[in-house]
Amino acid sequence: MQGSIKADQFTFKNEVIDADGPVLVDFWADWCGPCHALAPALEEVAEEMAGRAKVVKVNVDEDRMLAATYQVMSIPNLLIFKDGEVVDNFVGVQPKEAIIERLEAHL
Repeated sequence: MQGSIKADQFTFKNEVIDADGPVLVDFWADWCGPCHALAPALEEVAEEMAGRAKVVKVNVDEDRMLAATYQVMSIPNLLIFKDGEVVDNFVGVQPKEAIIERLEAHL
């Protein structure tokens, strides 16, 4: 069983940019209530999509450079990367099924 992976400015390239297949990146913060509400659904997505897609979490307070690079202004902010490029972006709490549907569109 594979859950989400934590990434920072040092591991982001390896975990996201150079990854095979789509990667959902969750930009979040400890103080963000909606981020905590979304977390269980993201863990389920990571487990259900294991081997086909990856879920990576980036704490915006710990990695302000990454948040700035991808112009994250509101959180939770979910970006889907494929082949190193952002191919989808959505903000706010989403149902697990909607997240999976958006990821599957990039398989």
